Amino acid sequence: MMILVDGDACPVKDEIYKVAWRHGAKVVVVANSHLRVPDHPDVSRVVVSDGFDAADDWIADKAGPEAVVVTADILLAERCLKAGAAVLAPNGKPFDAGNIGSAIATRAIMADLRAGADGIGGGPPPFTKTDRSRFLQALDRVLVARRG
Repeated sequence: MMILVDGDACPVKDEIYKVAWRHGAKVVVVANSHLRVPDHPDVSRVVVSDGFDAADDWIADKAGPEAVVVTADILLAERCLKAGAAVLAPNGKPFDAGNIGSAIATRAIMADLRAGADGIGGGPPPFTKTDRSRFLQALDRVLVARRG
């Protein structure tokens, strides 16, 4: 079992390490820049080029039935789902075949609104303790289910 982390803006890396160690899962943090990771045999870091979508491409290439991917990137989530990976957002929301289409559509609508109107902000809502707790529970459930 491997957890692939879209690491550049991931707010739950510490939580990922704790759950992974409890389950004996390996963690790979993928980023465009050098990030600190724990000195642990089951945690590694991959620094990709700063090319557009380089981290996404690396993660999507490694995603498969043995992987759990943690990302807020909806398009990356779709690619990883197609490869058979389980995918979680950092707030604990699972992406799956039943919700990825509407997530992509909502993303496109919001991009159009931001592009066409002044004053429409973008970005996710602030990250909360509830999001962190939901993520911990969701990652634990996914790892238990994948071991199955």
